[in-house]
Amino acid sequence: MTEAPTTQRATSPDRPESGFDRYFSISARGSTVGREVRGGFATFFTMAYIVVLNPLILGSASDATGAHLAIAAIAAATALVAGVMTILMGVVARFPLALAAGLGVNAMVAYEIAPQMTWADAMGLVVIEGLLITVLVLTGLRESIFRAVPTQLKAAIGVGIGLFLTIIGLVDSGFVRRIPDAAGTTVPVGLGINGRLVSWPALVFVFALLLTIVLFVRKVRGAILIGILSATVLAVIVEAIGNIGPSFVDGKPVPTGWSLNVPTLPDKIFDLPDLSLLGKFNIFDSWSRAGWLVVLMFVFTLLITDFFDTMGTMVAVGQEGDLLDSSGMPPRTREILLVDSVAAAAGGAASVSSNTSFIESASGVAEGARTGVANLVTGGLFLLAMFVAPLVTVVPFEAASGALVIVGFLMMTAVRSIDWTDYEIAVPAFLTIVLMPFTYSISNGIGAGIIAYAVVKLARGKGREVHPLLYAVAALFVVYFLRGPIESLIA
Repeated sequence: MTEAPTTQRATSPDRPESGFDRYFSISARGSTVGREVRGGFATFFTMAYIVVLNPLILGSASDATGAHLAIAAIAAATALVAGVMTILMGVVARFPLALAAGLGVNAMVAYEIAPQMTWADAMGLVVIEGLLITVLVLTGLRESIFRAVPTQLKAAIGVGIGLFLTIIGLVDSGFVRRIPDAAGTTVPVGLGINGRLVSWPALVFVFALLLTIVLFVRKVRGAILIGILSATVLAVIVEAIGNIGPSFVDGKPVPTGWSLNVPTLPDKIFDLPDLSLLGKFNIFDSWSRAGWLVVLMFVFTLLITDFFDTMGTMVAVGQEGDLLDSSGMPPRTREILLVDSVAAAAGGAASVSSNTSFIESASGVAEGARTGVANLVTGGLFLLAMFVAPLVTVVPFEAASGALVIVGFLMMTAVRSIDWTDYEIAVPAFLTIVLMPFTYSISNGIGAGIIAYAVVKLARGKGREVHPLLYAVAALFVVYFLRGPIESLIA
């Protein structure tokens, strides 16, 4: 861990804690306001890309009527909902977990759901899914399922997410690239371009990673944040000199370009946000347009993805900050799950897709964040991003991705808590860990682990040791993995 928390109070007897400190348990968790602020900034910079990427995903698709969502309006609403829900998580759950429009879910909404109905109908389904998860939280079912997962399997979830973050950082930076099938090789990924690092953006990533490693091992406070900001400055200089440009020009790929944000100083810093998409949803018409069976499958898939992604994310973030109890539960679990559920519905109501907890929050925890105060900073920066969106786009993926690799390493260290000699937990843990990065999905890893755990226990004649809720979850995941054939039958 970057700065392991202690149980000692940060304040001295002659300096009593303030009400603010007591409410957020800053001293109780061995943190300080300074650490929380640094952590909040680090989290924002590692996930600020969503303000740019979500509009590109949603804005590139059309619904059944051929309508498109305005990119500027998506960007503004994305920042607004992320800011409000992140602050709400900080105030209500007091846990350093930021939220924003979920990747994967937004692609499903854009490319699978919207083409079969209107945008308002599609976002209405997201609202329905969020409300259903909220009901599951209020009835205690979501927390009960979470508690039913074995502690070592929870540790495996955190490790798998660490590897998932690492491959996200490596791929987004261009350090690792997908190899097209046309290349005539069975190797799916490779180093840089044709096995070489020939692009300046990839070298900016290398600089960011090495600088962060050096600062980290020397125990420099703010190592991750310093690494991101320093790499951003270098990226701006490189772009100014080399005029590299984006990775796509006129729809054609440019392998040596910046993967998303081109790090140039904007012509203007302030811009008024377009909030015209707020409230543009419909929860009734989708049933008649696409058919109730198709709608049910869409809602089920959204629900499973949101339900278990969040479970894995909060375990991983709590694990990174030493905030889990003996059973692997973070503090104020129900409040965390409740805010996350409300965020899913809020994202649909604002036409920006389901909002969910972001694993990039672990970068803020690695920077020292331990409480909801970090969320106040991150959320405030998202709200500010509505007005300074041009400035947010200065930070490229390549500058922020080094932090994800470092956080992946920190989360990987929890692998030592798994008993690899006990195959009843080791095999499910292994599948959980490897399938997250290899399938690019947290839910896939959790689902495979839970199914394997139930099967192995049954095979060993120990089926009674598995909580009944886990059998139900395993059955749901079987349906989740078979949803392709099921949808084809429905169609």
